[in-house]
Amino acid sequence: MRALLLVLDSVGIGAAPDAADYGDEGADTVGHIAEACARGAADNAARRGPLSLPNMVRLGLGEACRLANGRVPTGLTGTDSPVGCFASACEVSQGKDTPSGHWEIAGVPVPFAWHYFPRTTPCFPSDLVAALCDKAGLPGILGDRHASGTQIIAELGAEHLRSQKPICYTSADSVFQIAAHEQAFGLERLYAVCGVARGLVDPLRVGRVIARPFTGTPEIGFTRTANRRDYAVPPPAPTLLDHATAAGRDIITVGKIADIFAHSGTGRVLKGDGNNALFDRTLEGLTSLADGGLLVANFIDFDSLHGHRRDPAGYAQALEELDARLPTLFERMWPNDLLVITADHGCDPTWPGTDHTREQVPVLAWRPGIVPRSAGRRDTFADSGATIAAHLQIAQFRAGAPL
Repeated sequence: MRALLLVLDSVGIGAAPDAADYGDEGADTVGHIAEACARGAADNAARRGPLSLPNMVRLGLGEACRLANGRVPTGLTGTDSPVGCFASACEVSQGKDTPSGHWEIAGVPVPFAWHYFPRTTPCFPSDLVAALCDKAGLPGILGDRHASGTQIIAELGAEHLRSQKPICYTSADSVFQIAAHEQAFGLERLYAVCGVARGLVDPLRVGRVIARPFTGTPEIGFTRTANRRDYAVPPPAPTLLDHATAAGRDIITVGKIADIFAHSGTGRVLKGDGNNALFDRTLEGLTSLADGGLLVANFIDFDSLHGHRRDPAGYAQALEELDARLPTLFERMWPNDLLVITADHGCDPTWPGTDHTREQVPVLAWRPGIVPRSAGRRDTFADSGATIAAHLQIAQFRAGAPL
């Protein structure tokens, strides 16, 4: 008896009831991608035509979308009888960011508001920048504004190489991001600078400091690498991972899960560069996961490569590629294993701007022999964690109810 939790980063299924408060009324990541596919606006060299996710549809994705917004997106029909237990879920935490979504999934809604840097240039407090330069031995910083990571690296990469000043920027999330060249600046030096920054922003209640290493030259361009590292504050209370660890369970976390949970209760950590590699590591982890164990994986490409870059075609392709690999996962599950697939927020690639969108998320639960049913609209992401806790017979925590 084991449990697998797959978090499809940013795969929202329709605006949350409070989306208007965030400027996201009408956002719908999966629905709008499906619409773009249906009209040929999401065709590329690797995919064409309507969005096709037959395995997630069999688990109930289309019906979860119906629960969230009253309609099944084009292409996500094909079965009137899903084989899984499905639901839509709303977030009670105040943010629409990665830590808030993941922590709530794991049973710990965020009870406070994060600090967000203003949309000004410069955006960081001058005393924070001065302290960072002094404590980390920096000649200064570049950027100091809200920006897309790929764009600001392209713009300032050459100056960074010349000056050795790291590129510091933020977004609509509660983040302090630091980009530097892996070779010219040094990867370990970048990590050390981020460690200093983490201590400096703690009093501000900033959710994450993120190391954004890149390689390349001004002549050929710059490319971010897979050596990203997130420096998150720890969750404010024990999560599903902590409870499972305290119960002596085998824990495997895949991708950036360990960083998101500040390495609290995250067990063996498996990394991978991109969704396909992360799925490989998930299969690898499942092979070695002990009876009673928990595997939690995050699939980041949906958000970082396609949502933030407003790329419906790439997003659709990534969804279809992951969906095509699910049967291999099903085949390797034990008869009493439980699989839960969900998401942490939205990032509608058709929406204005480059930020996350406040959306409901799907909750798809399956195990061999499960009784297919609708679990309705859920009031918190924490119901995913509560479902897993009940399956693994781990003591229930304060938030969420099993499906």
